Amino acid sequence: MAVLAVIPARLGATRLPRKPLRLLGGEPLVVRVHQRVEALQVADRVVVATDHPDIAAVCAAHGIPAVMTRADHPSGTDRVAEVAARPEFSAWPIILNVQGDEPFVSREALEGAVGIVANGRAPIGTAAVPVAVSAQQRADVVKVVCTESGRALYFSRAPIPFLRDATDAPILAPLVRQHVGVYAYTRDALHQWVTLAPHPLERVERLEQLRPLAHDIPIGVAHVPFAEGGIDTEDDLRHANRRWSELTLPVAP
Repeated sequence: MAVLAVIPARLGATRLPRKPLRLLGGEPLVVRVHQRVEALQVADRVVVATDHPDIAAVCAAHGIPAVMTRADHPSGTDRVAEVAARPEFSAWPIILNVQGDEPFVSREALEGAVGIVANGRAPIGTAAVPVAVSAQQRADVVKVVCTESGRALYFSRAPIPFLRDATDAPILAPLVRQHVGVYAYTRDALHQWVTLAPHPLERVERLEQLRPLAHDIPIGVAHVPFAEGGIDTEDDLRHANRRWSELTLPVAP
């Protein structure tokens, strides 16, 4: 099944101003993410969805297809849905959402999310990696627990499941994973996601993936061994530039 990858790139980030245009390895971050997704060859076409002409201009200068979207979208998912709904993109049955601050996204994460949807296991697919018990308490680490069939039971910033008895610590690790923010959707599931009203669980946790889950739209979770973090702060960007100089990553020319 053909896959359209959409990279939402919003200029108005507060923690890292003008984030998509900040340099990683000498090129704008949005360019590096597009190169990475192209090189992994999981998607049949890769486009950037942006709200600002400066990002569109950088994409044009690098030969990257970019689509101008509304500036008032509340989330990257809404921005991706606007692009997917355009007539010129109607031929792709699977939509892949790759966040614009994930230049080290892995092939395993993308293939895992897409495979869930392509194989009919769930209308939405995502990925997760093992998480250290010490990271359970961190609110910036989004945790997910799953059913035996690999569908998400719940996502949370809180430590889940709760360890009531310390003697059960050895069985905790396999039960919880750290969510990786990539999503694949059927066209219908993506449309349904963005037309539903925000759910109270979503508002409380500040996790948009709780919206479809609360409305009984299944989310399949691919378990992958490892994932690099995204870039949200100046420290993240400095770390990413160090990593870039150390790693030989596949990127499209």
